[in-house]
Amino acid sequence: MSLDAAEQVHQQFLKALEAGTARRRSNCGLADAGLAPDRAAGLFRSQALSRQLDRMSRKLQARGEGFYTIGSSGHEGNAVLAEVLRVDDMAFLHYRDAAFQIHRAHRVPGENPAWDMLLSFTASADDPISGGRHKVLGSKKLFIPPQTSTIASHLPKAVGTAFSIGIARRMGFDEAVLARDGVVLCSFGDASANHSTALGAINTACWAAFQGTPMPIIFLCEDNGIGISTRTPPGWVEANFSTRAGLHYIACDGCDLIDTWTASKQAEEIARRHRQPVFLHMKTVRLYGHAGNDVQLAYRTKAEVRAEEERDPLLASAALLIEEGVMTAAQVREVYDEIGATLERQVELAIRRPKLADAAAVMASIVPPRREVALALASARVRAALFSDDADAMGKPQHMAKLISWALADLLLQYPAAIVCGEDVGPKGGVYAATQKLHQRFGSARVVNTLLDEQAILGLAIGAAHNGLLPIPEIQFLAYVHNAEDQIRGEAATLSFFSNGQFTNPMVVRIAGLPYQKGFGGHFHNDNSLAVFRDIPGVVLAVPSNGRDAVAMLRECVRLAHEEQRVVVFVEPIALYMTRDLHEAGDGLWASVYQPPGEGAIGFGEIGVAGEGTDLAVVTYGNGFYLSLQAQKLLAEQGIAVRVIDLRWLGPVNEAAVLEAIAPCPQVLVVDECRITGSQSEALMAMLSERAPDKMAARIAAQDSFIPLARAATHTLPSRDMIVGKVVEMMR
Repeated sequence: MSLDAAEQVHQQFLKALEAGTARRRSNCGLADAGLAPDRAAGLFRSQALSRQLDRMSRKLQARGEGFYTIGSSGHEGNAVLAEVLRVDDMAFLHYRDAAFQIHRAHRVPGENPAWDMLLSFTASADDPISGGRHKVLGSKKLFIPPQTSTIASHLPKAVGTAFSIGIARRMGFDEAVLARDGVVLCSFGDASANHSTALGAINTACWAAFQGTPMPIIFLCEDNGIGISTRTPPGWVEANFSTRAGLHYIACDGCDLIDTWTASKQAEEIARRHRQPVFLHMKTVRLYGHAGNDVQLAYRTKAEVRAEEERDPLLASAALLIEEGVMTAAQVREVYDEIGATLERQVELAIRRPKLADAAAVMASIVPPRREVALALASARVRAALFSDDADAMGKPQHMAKLISWALADLLLQYPAAIVCGEDVGPKGGVYAATQKLHQRFGSARVVNTLLDEQAILGLAIGAAHNGLLPIPEIQFLAYVHNAEDQIRGEAATLSFFSNGQFTNPMVVRIAGLPYQKGFGGHFHNDNSLAVFRDIPGVVLAVPSNGRDAVAMLRECVRLAHEEQRVVVFVEPIALYMTRDLHEAGDGLWASVYQPPGEGAIGFGEIGVAGEGTDLAVVTYGNGFYLSLQAQKLLAEQGIAVRVIDLRWLGPVNEAAVLEAIAPCPQVLVVDECRITGSQSEALMAMLSERAPDKMAARIAAQDSFIPLARAATHTLPSRDMIVGKVVEMMR
């Protein structure tokens, strides 16, 4: 059992101290390395506390009072980075970095890392970071956003945070969270270094640095040579990262306090002074197995385990202090035992602290706290100057893409912290011209052309939000988001939840998508599924159907992000970007005159209702609203009076408003352009069954198929004529 393994390492530590057999890892002295004795002693105390907390977590698990036992034993060398870096350097931590957080906490008056971690181990609602929702490393005061058992998913946002320091400076943004000379630390294991997310993030940092873009980040790879039970080939990490363009590679022995100190100082110098990325390859050991239920001897020999234990960094640090005369063996033992005894007393108190009592308590931090912000509209003079070359066009009806581009310009003008980022959003103005002229008007610091990597785009957005910016990232096509959906699901959406609302990453993710696009086939450019967003707690999902609504809803989405710190997904129907006509060529009924800020507002959850018919209500959104209005006209010619309801907000749906809108109608038809399995229509039909059982309800949705090319592209989708036919059938 892992408890036995922990106790074995513990006993070996004590025996080596008593026998005087502990040996330092290198011959370099503290003075030669420039590490003051008191600082070295402080590092040992942090390492010792981390080790004793690992032991305690396993004891708690054995008692049924602890619930997470992935520990830091063997990785305690990361405490050195906490000594080298400033407290205000943001750190995105590996789950084996307890020693780092402990040591950083020791540098901040009033912090009690031992008590805080015991509360976390016991899932107490008093846990100062997650409120009992998960055992995570993290602290608002220590600039450590919470991370769970991440498999490299935190690297993109760490890169985004580092990048944001430079653009905030170029923007002249004085309200940034991080200092202008700040550095970002991002740590992970050797196994995670193989993950596509890690490789993409490191590639992004190299891509930026290669062009001279400031990228002050230290990638700390804590290499213990194994991922659960899968070994990392010897030399693999060095071979993979030591010769990357734009990346400085530094290696050190993480079991040797002095070697780690020297390498960390060098890494910090490069990142802070030269604003360049560093890959700090720290060789460590994993002493207890992966977690509490992992028995190493199932896949390692006794000799291998013993060899790892002989490299124990805590023992090496103790030997260094003894040989340098900083502490005696007895004093080392006294410090170690005192920490253990203190934890034994504290843990009994921690166990009795309150737990999350009910579902409401668990869910309380899914939606971030609202913040009070003051924001004034730009003056008429400033707006007139910004739009001087578009003044004539702004007085005439325009299609959705043009209206969105103007809305984004107004938003960048109104929100000084806002940035737009994505592929081709710069001088080109986007694939569909929805970001046209933004780069010309606001420059490359606020309109950021990214490399082709959706994880990098969303990571930039999350990281920029960590630094106080208000990102509006663009994903070029809906299907592309699946390359990076965990950046929304596992990172952005969970941040408030796992930090008890202390950390937030507000943003508005613009995505061009949905079907009916002419000339494109394949699911990458003509995708019709929103299921990936609909089940993520706390995420707002908005889908406008026309240009006028798109402008008003985009403004509301940015307000939600700015004031309510929400993560918002704004899906723009590609097929309606350039659409001007509704019923016949030249009628211009789908084009709108641009309304300036303050006019034509649409509130969060506000639905649209077209017509006052009481024979039947059609509930739909996006392209479905466009098609249903066409059907409405044809049905009226047959004497059937239909009202059409545009949901607008799909996550969450304003059920009360929908029920009120359909109330006069005995029949309801749901029209959903997305694939029937997993579509919004499923939830709507369930709602009608449960909350409006008196209504006769039916639905039309896309078939469970990918979309082909050319004329066949619409064969599996709802059409105007299908809607008309279904309504006539229901009215019989």
